[in-house]
Amino acid sequence: MKWVFKIFFRTLRVVIGPFILLWEIVTTPKGVARQPEEQRQVDLQSRGLILYQFKTCPFCIKVRKEISRLSLNIELRDAQTDQQNREALLQGGGQIKVPCLKITDELGNSQWMYESADIIQYLHGRFA
Repeated sequence: MKWVFKIFFRTLRVVIGPFILLWEIVTTPKGVARQPEEQRQVDLQSRGLILYQFKTCPFCIKVRKEISRLSLNIELRDAQTDQQNREALLQGGGQIKVPCLKITDELGNSQWMYESADIIQYLHGRFA
């Protein structure tokens, strides 16, 4: 019975996934316009940020839209299909749950932040 649910949801994801991604493209907001020097500073500050995500996860889409809105250059890593990223998420964050923002400071210390609302609040507090 478990395999029936697995096949059902996998098929549902394959059918609905492209529509979700298309909707994200259509509804992604324009980014904040900054002066070139100010944008370079923001780019330097966001260098230590990595977002582990699944492409069609609604909460990940919500965070990616906010990243676009704030004009941030944050590395995106797919933890759904890339086994190395999935393993790094499990080893570093302790669980395979997305979205997850890895925050690395200047000293190399890492903090793993889960929950889309917390990630968005952090990004607004640091970059808005």
